[in-house]
Amino acid sequence: MTSAVAYQGSLGRLGRFCYRRRRLVLLLWMVGTVAVLVVGFAFAAPADNDFTGGRSESAQAQNLIKLHFPERKGSSLILAIQAGAGIGDPAVHDRADALMAQLATARHVTAVRSPYTVPGQISRDGTAAFAAIQSDTNPLPASEVKHLIQQTRSASGGGVTFALGGADVVGAETPYGGISDGIGALAAMLVILIAFGSLLAMGLTMLAALVGIGSGLALTFLLGYVFPAPSFSPIVATLLGLGVGIDYALFIVTRYREALADGEEPENAVVISIARAGRSVLFAGATVVIAMLGLFVVQQRLLNATAVAASVTVLMTMIAAITLLPALLGYAGRGIDRFKLPYLGRTGSRSPMAERWARVIQRRPVTGLVAGATVMIVLAIPAFSMRLSFEDNSTEPRDTSGYAAHQILSQGFGPGFDAPFVVVAELPPGGSGAQLAPLIAAVGHTPGVAGVTPAQTSRDGRAALFVAYPTTAHQDAATPRLLSRLRDEVIPVAVQGTGARVHVGGPTAGDADFAAEVTARLPWLIGTVIGLALVLLLVLVRSVAIALKAALMTLLSVGAAFGVLTAIVQWGWGGSALGFPTTAPVTAWVPLFIFPILFGLSTDYEVFLVSRIREEYDAGADTPEAVAQGLGRTARVITAAAAIMVTVFLSVLATPDIAVKEFGLGLAVAVFLDATVVRMVLVPAIMELLGSVNWWLPRWLDRLLPQVG
Repeated sequence: MTSAVAYQGSLGRLGRFCYRRRRLVLLLWMVGTVAVLVVGFAFAAPADNDFTGGRSESAQAQNLIKLHFPERKGSSLILAIQAGAGIGDPAVHDRADALMAQLATARHVTAVRSPYTVPGQISRDGTAAFAAIQSDTNPLPASEVKHLIQQTRSASGGGVTFALGGADVVGAETPYGGISDGIGALAAMLVILIAFGSLLAMGLTMLAALVGIGSGLALTFLLGYVFPAPSFSPIVATLLGLGVGIDYALFIVTRYREALADGEEPENAVVISIARAGRSVLFAGATVVIAMLGLFVVQQRLLNATAVAASVTVLMTMIAAITLLPALLGYAGRGIDRFKLPYLGRTGSRSPMAERWARVIQRRPVTGLVAGATVMIVLAIPAFSMRLSFEDNSTEPRDTSGYAAHQILSQGFGPGFDAPFVVVAELPPGGSGAQLAPLIAAVGHTPGVAGVTPAQTSRDGRAALFVAYPTTAHQDAATPRLLSRLRDEVIPVAVQGTGARVHVGGPTAGDADFAAEVTARLPWLIGTVIGLALVLLLVLVRSVAIALKAALMTLLSVGAAFGVLTAIVQWGWGGSALGFPTTAPVTAWVPLFIFPILFGLSTDYEVFLVSRIREEYDAGADTPEAVAQGLGRTARVITAAAAIMVTVFLSVLATPDIAVKEFGLGLAVAVFLDATVVRMVLVPAIMELLGSVNWWLPRWLDRLLPQVG
C-alpha cells in the first residue's frame, strides 16, 4: 500500500480539498454550469462562414464587391427550373412566375432575377433555366432556407421540376452535428460500461465529462462575439471535448479504483489519483490546447476562433476532471463499483496479456519496428495525391434540393455552371465598363472557359464586374488550374496599360485560395505544434529520445490518417459504404484540424504510457521491465480510451455533412492506429532498441527544465 503522504504536492492537496469540501465543490459546479448554459445558449453569437478574409485575390475581389456593389452584400441562391415541354411553354411560364413571385415575398429576399427577363438564363436546348435570388444577409437563416426549399418542392410536379441551390442550401440541408452527438455519447457510455462493469463508475465518468463539455461549449458561444466562429466550430469543440473529457475522467477513475484495490482509504485514493493521473491529465490537456492554438500560424480568423473554442472546451473538461470528479468520488467512496454488471469490468488495471505482448516485441524489436513502420508508411502513400477544396451542391446527398439543382444546371448549362469566377475590376478615374471589352474577350477565348456574361458597372462608376463560367466543375482539378492561368497569364496581359486593377473572386476562387493557403501554411503549423509539444514532453518525461519519438510517431499517425482519408474520399475506396455520396477533394479545413487534434490526443496516450513507464523505472526496474510493466498497467485503460475516441469520432458518419464525416473518419483512423500499431508495436520496439538512451537528458537541459515531480 502506498502512503498518500508521498502525494502532498499541489495536485494532491487540490484532490484532498475537493474530497473534503465535496458539497461546496458540487454546489459551485451546479450553479456555475447552469448559469453558463442559460446565458451561453440564450445569447449565442451568430456563426460566421466567410473564409474570404485576408490578402488573397478572392478576398480583395470580395472587398471591391462590398464597397461598390452593396446590393450584392447578401448571399445568393439559385432557383433551377427543368421542363421537358420547354421553359417557354405558357403553362411552365405561368408556374415559374407564380413560384418566383412567392419567393420574392420571403423575408430577407431583395430580388429575384427571372430567366424570362434577364438574357442568358435559359439553356440552349430550352429545357432548363435558372432564376438568381438575392438576399440582404449572409448567410440566410437556415429556417428561412428550409422554408424556401419546401416551397420549391411543393411547386414541382407535372413534368416541371424546381430545385433550390447555393451555399446556404448546403448549410441548411446538411447541418453540422445533430444526432451524431447523441450517438457518440451513447457509444462512449457503452465502452466505459464494458471497461468498468459498473453503472456508477460509468455514470460518474460521463457526468464529469459532460459537465465540462457543456460549460465549455456554452462559453464558446459567448466568445463568438470576440472571436467570430464558423458553423463547424461547435461540432469540432464537442467531438474533441467528448473524446478528451471522457478519457480524462476515465484515467482518474481507473487510478482511483486501482488505489482502492491496493487497500487505500477513499480519501487517500482520491489524493493519489489526482496527484498521479491528474498530473498526466493537465500535461495531456495542455498539449491539446497548445496544439489547437498552433492554428494561429495559419492566420485565418475563423480558424483562430475554432481553435479558441476547442481549447476552452478542453480546458473546462480538464478542470472538471481534477475538481468535480474528486468531489463525486467522495460521494461514491468504496461503492464506486456499485451496480456492477456480471461478466463486465475488472477492478485491477493490469493486463498480463499486454505485458506478454510487450515481451514478445522486445525479443524481436527490429521485426516489430519494420512491420509497424511499413504498415504506417503504406497507408500514408495516398496522402501525397491529396487535393483540397470545399463541399458544394455536387457533394450533397442525392435526395437533397441542392443536388437536384446541381444536376439540372449541369445538364442544361454545363458542369462549370456551379464554379463561376467573378472578375471584378477597379476602374481608373474617368473609366467605364466599356474598357473591359478586351479583358472580357480574352477571358472568354481562354481554353477551359465556357462563356462570360456582359460587364456590369457599379452605380458609382468606380468598378465593374462580369462572370466567367469554366467548362469543368467546382471539384475538378482543372478548375483551380484555370483560375491560376487567368490570374497569372490572361488578365495581366489584357489589362496592361488600362489602369484597371482586376481581381478574380467568387466562391470557387475563394475555395481555391483557402486551399492554397492551407497547403502553404501546413508545414508551419506542423513545425510550431511539434516544437511546443516537445518542450512540454521534455518537462514531463525528462527524456530527449522519448520526446522526439513521440513527435515522429504522431507524424506517422497523421500521414496514415491523411492517406486513408484520401483513398476513401478522393479515390472512392469504400466511400459509398461510409456515406460519402461521391468522390471529391478533401475539405480544406479538415487536415488543419486533424493534425493538431491528433497530435494532442496522441500525446495524451504518450503521457499516460510513458509516465507509468517512468514510475516503474524510478522504482528500480530496468528499461525493458519498466516498458513491459508500464504497458501492462496502461494497455487496458488506453484501449478503452481509444475505443471511446474511435466510437465518438465515427459517430459523425451519421451526419449528412461531408466535411464533418471526413473530420470524424480521419481522427478515428488516426486514433485507432495510434493506440494499436504505435503504442503496442512501435513504442516497445523503439524503447527496447534505444535501451538506456531512452532516459538521456543533457545536464545543462536538466538544469533549465522545471521540476514537476
